[in-house]
Amino acid sequence: MVLKSSRTRYGAVAIALHWITALLLVGALGSGFRAADTVEPSTKIRLLAIHIPLAVAAIGLTLVRIFWWLFVDKKPAPLINTPNWQHRGARAVHLLFYIVILGMGVSGVGMFVLSGAGPLVFAGVEGQLPNFWEYQPRFPHSIGAKLFVALLIAHTGAALYHHFVLSDGLIWRMWFGKQN
Repeated sequence: MVLKSSRTRYGAVAIALHWITALLLVGALGSGFRAADTVEPSTKIRLLAIHIPLAVAAIGLTLVRIFWWLFVDKKPAPLINTPNWQHRGARAVHLLFYIVILGMGVSGVGMFVLSGAGPLVFAGVEGQLPNFWEYQPRFPHSIGAKLFVALLIAHTGAALYHHFVLSDGLIWRMWFGKQN
């Protein structure tokens, strides 16, 4: 498999970035929702100690993806029979993914810095976790998480629709190996 994308499929770098970022984001999302719903402080600290590195890695890879698409590679052309509204919708969902991921990164860092929770989470310092809702970045972080879930459902639903209903092979463009 070639590193860069062709007119008909994504290259190995784009595929690896997509799937690694997806796994990191699902882990960050799950640990973040779980931490938000957890009352017991030591459990919340352990979940945040998982959530934060996963989120930072996902944001870093998202920045690499943006750089990759802007300066190194070009995305494959849309499938020939794809209606224009679907192509525009897919582009909008991907753009919103990038905006939400980066926005959640900014709000997460803001919340973490303003709350001073770093030493409690990563240095083992004894103390009580702050109430993150007292910090302004918590609200957009929460809204971003819900919006991300909606985008994830739309993105996955569209991929499954193309695969199982249209049987157009679209999903194989974002997977390793020969195209089916």
